[in-house]
Amino acid sequence: MNVTTKRLGALKHPKKNVRIHSEQQIRELKRSLEKFGQTRAIVVDEDDTILIGNGLYEAMVSLGYQEATVYVKTGLSENDKKKLMIADNKTYALGIDNLETLNEFLEELQGDLDIPGYDEEILQQMVADADEVTDKLSEYGTLDESEIQKMKEANEKREQKAVSEETPDNNSENSSETPNTSDNPTAGGQSTTEAEPEITETRKFVICPNCGEKIWL
Repeated sequence: MNVTTKRLGALKHPKKNVRIHSEQQIRELKRSLEKFGQTRAIVVDEDDTILIGNGLYEAMVSLGYQEATVYVKTGLSENDKKKLMIADNKTYALGIDNLETLNEFLEELQGDLDIPGYDEEILQQMVADADEVTDKLSEYGTLDESEIQKMKEANEKREQKAVSEETPDNNSENSSETPNTSDNPTAGGQSTTEAEPEITETRKFVICPNCGEKIWL
């Protein structure tokens, strides 16, 4: 594989491409080029047809680049060229972020979170609370479903913990109100029902043989 510099006008898109480049991806590639320059070479065959880097090519043309660093891969069969295009896209997509290291790096950046490929607002949330990583990160291809589920469970646990911490305060308030109710019974409530057993136990009566009514002694 030879490394060289070629004019972008000389490079050609393949007739078919296995990767669809969204507007968002091209926008983020442009951000990366503006911030860091070209960090990954475009791979072409001997006919200058792009095998790897079509999205990068589009971003560079959009920014007015005239030349690009290019790897020229020769000697590939037509089948191998197709396989290379498929393999490059798939193997790159299989990687996932190490979230622990990612969060450490974000904290070390101390608020300088203008990072191509990420929404700065989301990164701010991650730094504020490492557990609050939302599904929106999956839009950038950084997490698989298992990692997203783990973060959802972490969020649920944190919310449950917050609720449990509030519960004792509510119980203490209720307990403080309960003695007040018992100490100050209403006239038609507990005081009446408690007084009747005392009358029954301490006073005696007889039944009038004529009318059948109770006569209290």
